[in-house]
Parts: sequence; C-alpha cells; structure tokens
Amino acid sequence: MRLQIRTLAALAAITLLAAGCSRSGSSGSSGDQGTASASQAAQTTGGSFGSLKNVCHGGSATGATDQGVTASQIKVGVLTDVGFTKDPQLITAANVFTSWCNAAGGINGRKLVADIHDTQLLQVVPAVTNACGSDFVLAGGSAALDGLATKTRLQCLLPDFDAQTVMPQNQNSGLQVYPITQGHSYGPFAGYYQWLIKQKYPDSAANVGILSGQSIITQVDAAVAAETFKAMGGTVSYNENFPATGASDWTPYAESIKTKGVKGLVFYGTPQQLAALELALTNMDYKLDWIDANSNAYGAPFIQAAGKSLSFQHNYADIWAVYPLEKAESNPATQQVINLYAKYAAGQSPTLQALQAFSAWLIFAASAETCGSNLTRSCVYNAAIKQTAWTGGGLTAPVNLAQPDSPPTCFDIEQATPNGWQVASFGANNGPYRCGAPVVKLTGNFPQPVTLASVGKSLSDLK
Repeated sequence: MRLQIRTLAALAAITLLAAGCSRSGSSGSSGDQGTASASQAAQTTGGSFGSLKNVCHGGSATGATDQGVTASQIKVGVLTDVGFTKDPQLITAANVFTSWCNAAGGINGRKLVADIHDTQLLQVVPAVTNACGSDFVLAGGSAALDGLATKTRLQCLLPDFDAQTVMPQNQNSGLQVYPITQGHSYGPFAGYYQWLIKQKYPDSAANVGILSGQSIITQVDAAVAAETFKAMGGTVSYNENFPATGASDWTPYAESIKTKGVKGLVFYGTPQQLAALELALTNMDYKLDWIDANSNAYGAPFIQAAGKSLSFQHNYADIWAVYPLEKAESNPATQQVINLYAKYAAGQSPTLQALQAFSAWLIFAASAETCGSNLTRSCVYNAAIKQTAWTGGGLTAPVNLAQPDSPPTCFDIEQATPNGWQVASFGANNGPYRCGAPVVKLTGNFPQPVTLASVGKSLSDLK
C-alpha cells in the first residue's frame, strides 16, 4: 500500500501515535517503580539474565563468518526515529544491553557493537539500506514508518529482532523475530475488550466509542478495534477522528462523546492529547465507564498530564503481557533491567518499549550464542524460531516464536491512578497474567505483511 501523507504535521503525529498504535510504552518512568540502589545496580549476575543462563560469556569464536561479524565483534543495527522524536529510549536500551553483555564477555568472546541508524522519521528506507550494507542483523529497534522499508530489508536478507513493529506491512514480516505475541490475522485485544465490556462494565457494551488521530496507522487500528468489539458482542456507536496534531479545543469532541452516550472509549493519540480530552470531559462532569488509554500512556508523563481527571475517569491499558514495571521487585528479570539501567544509564529509567527491546536483544544474543564460531544469519534466525515459549528470561508471558501469526493468549491490564499506574483487578490466573483469552480472527481487508516471496526470495537464500 502506497503511503500518502499530505503534510509534515501528519507525519509528526504518526510518530507520536505509533507507540500507542503499535503497543509500546512512553518515554517516562512508569508509576512508582522507583530507582535501584547502588548495591542493587552492582548485581549484574554475570552473563545470565533472569531464567536465561550464560547468554553472554567469553570464548574463542573466530572468523569473519558473515557480514558484520569478525573474530572480535558483531555489528548489530538499531533502527530509531530519534532525530525526529528526540526520544533516545531505544538507543539507551541498546547501550545498556551491549554494555552488560560485553562486560560478561560478549557472544562467545565477540563483542557486540550497536550500529545506530536514525531514520529521522522520513528516511527509513535509506536507514535500512545502510544497515543492509554493514550489519549482521537488526535488533532492539523500531521505526514509525517501518513498513516502507520492509521490502528493502528482505531484499538484502537482513533478519530483524524488533523491539516494536508499527505498520501492518512489517508486522509478522519475513525474517522477523518479535518478542510479543501479535499475530496479524487476529484481534490483539480480545481478552482485554471482553473484560471491559462483559465483566467489569457490562453496561458499556452497547455504547463503545473510538476516537483516533488521523493517520494511516490509526485507521487500521480503529478498524481492528471495531471488528474485535463486534466479535465480543459490543457495539461501536461513535467512531471519529481528530487532526493528527491534536485539537486546539477538545470541548466539541467531549460534547459529541456525551451526546452519543458513549460509555467506553478507545483512544489512539498521544498521552497529552488524551489528558486534554479527559479534562474537557471532566469539566463538563461526564464520566465514562472506562477509557482505553492504550499502552502509549503507560508511564509517568500521562499521570502528570491527566491530573485531576485520574480521580474521576477510569483509565486502563493492556501492556502486552509484559511484566509490570511497578512490580519489578517481585520479578527478578524486570528488576535486573532496572539494576542494569542504574549501572549503565544512571538517571534514566526503563520503559515498556525498553523492556520489549531488551527481550528482542536477548532473543538475538541467546540464539547467536548457540552458533559458536559459525555465526551466520541462517544459524541465528533458525535458532531463534525454535523458541516456542520465549519469555525473555521472565520479562513477558510465553511467546511462540515458531508461529508468529498467533493470537495472544495471555494479557495484563494496568489502571492509571493519581498515585501512578497500578495493576488492575482483572482476574489474573497465571501470575501477573490472565491466560485463556478468546480468539478473534480478523476478516477485514487489512494490509498484509511483506514476505520473502514478495521480493522473490526464500529461506533457502539465507546463508
């Protein structure tokens, strides 16, 4: 599908919206997670991470076995829009992970080098082209317009261990390994939506609203949400867009939501935009049963921006079966990330997207470690897709990397409160997660992922 955007302002909003549409976290710290002490930071547990043993360690690997691989190092590309967004969280995650791994000896003695490719939003194809000419794989990165460069990546047979996918053309694309269960053929939030309209707030089922910024990405997300609610027995009675850059006055949108009698609202936009809308709703004393703030809002910035509305409106977010940051003390893997940030990125806190990036880096590293000296793209990719219950050492619920187009079976829900993000009471039945989610097979005419066959390639071409 050809990308047609009329203004740079719309492009700017796509980047700001991408995290919410594509299931990321915001760049601020989350809730009341706190900061690890210096003594905690020193506990790096060698080259093991969570339940993963000896991911990184020394060794005697030798030879220039593939592009980006020498006897002493492995060059790994990291995609980021930092030149446009000014948000360095993926670069920080890459620096923290590689610093930790290299301190433990690297991958069989080869040190990791993070090769940062800044798309500056619009230059994603040149960025991937550069990676095609220098890097072994891509890992721990994301680009808002990633779908525009997927064919470029596949033409050069570059595996991608994504931290976050955005456009549907890239989601579950060829040679991609993704640490989150997000099958493109299925509604990603079936369990979450069922809980909202069937269990927690059943009176809202007949009056669901969707409000989203105008972009090609949110158009798809809004359509997927509408189809999922219908499958869950809900009715979308309000489905509107707002300018991608936001509104100077959110009162007309609030009035329309009230006039339509909306009881539950899915919002695709920035945390600041949602906070402004909620202030307008709160000022007119209109209280919805629930608001899906989406995972873009999972962080301190939304808590700060929403202010008094958090005591009036009920804000929730599905965080993709990633272990909650504010419960890190109860989970060694999440706490280890926080400790590593304290050691290698003092003053910065991990985000939801950073946790996904860490899991992506870990998939790559654990797979590469099994290859020994014979480190090739074929070896590392095939090792990765043998993982049928990947958790990133405990960062997430299990993910079947062998079947990327699978429906999510587990989910976890957060609620925004004046005291920060907290785990909602949503009926968790497997530790912090609720598993056994319903399956919604999508029937709409949605863009499909780019495959190797789309560019005249096959797995037999991967060496």
